[in-house]
Amino acid sequence: MATDAKGVEVVTFGCRLNTYESEVMKREAEAAGLATLKDGAIIFNTCAVTGEAVRQARQSIRKARREHPGAKIIVSGCAAQTDPASFAAMDEVDLVLGNEEKLKAHNYRALPDFGVNAFEKARVNDIMSVRETASHMVDAIEGRARAFVQVQNGCDHRCTFCIIPYGRGNSRSVPMGGVVEQVKRLAGNGYAEIVLSGVDMTSYGADLPGAPKLGKLVRTILRQVPDVKRLRLSSIDSIEADEDLLEAVATEKRLMPHLHLSLQSGDDMILKRMKRRHLRDQSIRFCEDVRGLRPGIVFGADIIAGFPTETEAMFENSLSIVEECGLTHLHVFPFSPREGTPAARMPQVRREVVKQRAARLRAAGERAYQHHLAGLDGTHQSILIEREGLGRTEGFTLAAIRSGQPGEIIEATVTGHDGARLLAAPVAARAA
Repeated sequence: MATDAKGVEVVTFGCRLNTYESEVMKREAEAAGLATLKDGAIIFNTCAVTGEAVRQARQSIRKARREHPGAKIIVSGCAAQTDPASFAAMDEVDLVLGNEEKLKAHNYRALPDFGVNAFEKARVNDIMSVRETASHMVDAIEGRARAFVQVQNGCDHRCTFCIIPYGRGNSRSVPMGGVVEQVKRLAGNGYAEIVLSGVDMTSYGADLPGAPKLGKLVRTILRQVPDVKRLRLSSIDSIEADEDLLEAVATEKRLMPHLHLSLQSGDDMILKRMKRRHLRDQSIRFCEDVRGLRPGIVFGADIIAGFPTETEAMFENSLSIVEECGLTHLHVFPFSPREGTPAARMPQVRREVVKQRAARLRAAGERAYQHHLAGLDGTHQSILIEREGLGRTEGFTLAAIRSGQPGEIIEATVTGHDGARLLAAPVAARAA
């Protein structure tokens, strides 16, 4: 991954929350003075969700050192939080910061260039001791047509495959006032679409006074920030969707008709072994019920292929849930054991079988996506332009359109598709 080491460069891996936090990190590092370093600084905001994500981060760090031998290299994020010693042991790395430390300017001053006598290469505290999440204000998300707002961090659940709680800590929510204030600022800066993000977003509010739920937050934002044209949710856990949230989906047209579900499997036994809180039929019923509230809503989902002990019959249940839930945007993860998780100690499925099942799931997802594209032919769509010639519909479907500037919403008619995206033409403005 090529980087420009002059000034402060942040290289981001993983989720939307990392994308948001990278903006905070860049601002805090610049406030600490890293932009004044002769050869600049490169900060890696890592992901720990799979072993492959960690491997890619290490590879990128080594490449950055080869390309920019004089730059200061700082590593943070979930992989650094869960395994700081291994990153600190890399000769290419100058400083390792934990997920809490990365958001505060004074921690970046730990670099030797700033005259710290008792220099410690790793500054990573116990993330489980963190009890609050601040509403870090970001005026813009650099280079993006939409902006992300962190509303929650951490997770209280302990799925057997997941190491993220040990990287993010326990669940903690940003107070509603802080979220609303940030959304107002971003809307005022011209962002037409705001995406609410978190690690376990449907657990929002349980730690706040009065325990407000995600639905109340969504409805409060839409009521208090009329300038927001589009509000979108990142991944949710359908079993935790509250009545207010479902009411908002049904009635709030500015809440986008697109939900990404953390399903992980379509088989009840595997779901139990994952320590998930839902069963197969609950997922199917949720999708049916929400379609009844908001016809045309689009569903995406995360599904793991080849979880330990998964038989062919169990896998077939995951394969068939793509159609039974009517999924469109599928994220398939070949199971990758993470050291320190219970699933890593379970009987493993052979790697070649895991890869085959992941390929079959992706093929099912591709068929579903093609069906979705074909079904939109001739429809009217509002498209948010992300970059010249390309945007996304309210349902998050990619669309090619030769009109509009990044950040602008264009009304268009779908004229077909090319297998990867919709083809759309702007609707001619009516004569006055």
